[in-house]
Amino acid sequence: MTGLRIALYQPDIPGNTGTILRLAACLGLGVDIIEPAGFEISDRNLKRAGMDYLASVSLVRHVNFERFEDWRRDSGRRLVLASTKAAERYTDFAYRPDDILLFGRESAGVPEPVHDRADARVLIPMVEGQRSINVAMSAAMIAGEALRQTS
Repeated sequence: MTGLRIALYQPDIPGNTGTILRLAACLGLGVDIIEPAGFEISDRNLKRAGMDYLASVSLVRHVNFERFEDWRRDSGRRLVLASTKAAERYTDFAYRPDDILLFGRESAGVPEPVHDRADARVLIPMVEGQRSINVAMSAAMIAGEALRQTS
């Protein structure tokens, strides 16, 4: 369907990861999990959230960010980071069909060296005083916009 991918940097919460895997299966997106994750990939909460969709998703696990970066560079894909530190609204950004949409850890986002490696950074504008939107909701919003632009 599409070459878009969602990458999760060291995800903390299995239910969110399962929800994103289900979203990806339904939309035909690939998913990359950059380890270490804060849970076992076989976690029952991940399976409950992902239900029977897990078998339908194209999932690649990377042992660390450096291995992910090697793969990404070799594939020539652009890395688009969702970040509360970004200046550009996710709806104003011009996505490409082979972009990788990167989402950070629920507890800490991504470290500065990972932030610096992104080719682009996008922001979901929020009401002042709020910290962040759930990572699965953020992934759905940004993936939806990327698909709208590229499909």
